[in-house]
Amino acid sequence: MSATINVRPSPIAGQWYEGDPKMLARTIDEYLDHARLPELDGEVVAVIAPHAGHRYSGAVAGYAFAALRERKPNLVAVISPMHQPYYEPLITTAHDAYSTPLGNLPIDKDALLELDVILKSELGFGLSPVSHDMEHSLEIELPFLQRIFQYEWKLLPIMVRAQEPRVAQGLGSALAKVLGKRNFALVASTDLSHFYTQNIANQLDAEMLKRFESFDPDSIFEAEHSGKAFACGHAAVAAVLWASRELGANKVKVLHHATSGDVTGDYSSVVGYGAAAVLKSVSSD
Repeated sequence: MSATINVRPSPIAGQWYEGDPKMLARTIDEYLDHARLPELDGEVVAVIAPHAGHRYSGAVAGYAFAALRERKPNLVAVISPMHQPYYEPLITTAHDAYSTPLGNLPIDKDALLELDVILKSELGFGLSPVSHDMEHSLEIELPFLQRIFQYEWKLLPIMVRAQEPRVAQGLGSALAKVLGKRNFALVASTDLSHFYTQNIANQLDAEMLKRFESFDPDSIFEAEHSGKAFACGHAAVAAVLWASRELGANKVKVLHHATSGDVTGDYSSVVGYGAAAVLKSVSSD
């Protein structure tokens, strides 16, 4: 063991989610335990989870991560958007581990290197490592993963800046090649519509969730570009769906939807949150 590792400190613990480890663990366990999942027909290959502060979206995220409880992965890939002002198309961390109040999560450097090589071959560019990023949409999922997988595992963190079909499809294909040889879980991080009234948000979100369930990544981009529906991590979701298809999945099941208004009581300007599971279904439908 080396004496020191290069750890990414959390820029959001204590603000976007509980900073006290015991309180954080208790809160997340409540979100997980309160999730009432429908029957899931098949193996859960991936999940789609929201990434707002836990106070707002934690109850919805609980549905996504509760669906992963049966898996026992050694590697978890989390694919999120990049909201911060970086300009590289695909970004990862330059650190050796992420820190949360629940402990440090080591990065799988071998899997990252392998993914980088495949991306360069397929897209002409690879992953751009950054230090001390402020991105919340990836980190916000990590405490949930730490609570459902309470043993040693490694993280594969990818943040998507270039929200383009070609990039998302290339990333999905590369992820399938890397994850297919490993015992993995896969997470797509996205919120849905932003700052519409509750009624309009519910309509927009229903349309985007329908696109998720269609298992047609191209239709997600069509909805976003035409203004029929919105998801800030639409390319991350599309990449995960493309990867999941190559990994044998054949079905997406929406698990839950809510808005920030359902938490705050202010329905005049809300953010939408959805949770879904991507399944390798045993049925023929």
